[in-house]
Amino acid sequence: MAPRFPAHAPDPARAGIGLRAPHFEALAARRPPLGFLEVHSENFFAEGGPALAWLERFRADYPISLHGVGLSLGSASGLDPDHLARLARLADRIEPALVSEHLCWSRAGSRHLAELLPLPYTQESLDLMASRVAQVQDALGRPILVENVSAYLRYAHSTIPEGEFIATLARRTGCGVLLDVNNAWVNAVNHGTDPEALLRALDPASVGEIHLAGYTATDDGLVDTHGEAVHGPVWDLYARALERTGPVPTLIEWDNELPPLDTLLGEAAKADRHLASARRLKAAA
Repeated sequence: MAPRFPAHAPDPARAGIGLRAPHFEALAARRPPLGFLEVHSENFFAEGGPALAWLERFRADYPISLHGVGLSLGSASGLDPDHLARLARLADRIEPALVSEHLCWSRAGSRHLAELLPLPYTQESLDLMASRVAQVQDALGRPILVENVSAYLRYAHSTIPEGEFIATLARRTGCGVLLDVNNAWVNAVNHGTDPEALLRALDPASVGEIHLAGYTATDDGLVDTHGEAVHGPVWDLYARALERTGPVPTLIEWDNELPPLDTLLGEAAKADRHLASARRLKAAA
């Protein structure tokens, strides 16, 4: 497979934000210095319309990341060929810097679930995921990134640690890793797992993007809501991740209770400071 590369890649020294409709006009007018913009791929599957026109406009100013939430890589019923074809057409049109999907399943037959559901970490699941990732990469003609997900249950028959599972998938398929630091922390708190073990298992060179987001604390544990500012423990884990990876394109995810644009830019500026520190450490090494 010969990957296609975008005209301009994300600046790893600057964080990006999710591109959401309420901020279209302000972003276009202000053009703040951001590393990239990320969108949910499925929101732009239509062949035309104002949303796609806005995305093509922003593509002229920023690298674009297509982040999928509905491909259901781990579905037992196989990939939806229409969904994959639409993603391929969008990628051909936008020529994104990054394309990513989740290590999960969300579809059973024709029924789509509004959740990113975890897979058991077994050899059977690993073989299935390797086949699916290869299928997607062949369709797109480029490597993708695969993201670790928040999980609110654990499978008793899992036999492979999460980090080892993701690292092996990346080695077998040539895909990259989208390291969601918030998801790693949510799972650590809810299940008592070691987020540092996840970081240690991953090849730093395979990490092509990092996500930061806010969780909501409940009596039953942490919920990955993407509806608050990034919490302190997630910033701390992010700093430790950057010690291993060096500067990596980083996204501030905020999808619910969307704040003013300046709030998002403030979160991105915090990430920029961490990226600057990682750059200094790398230069001194």
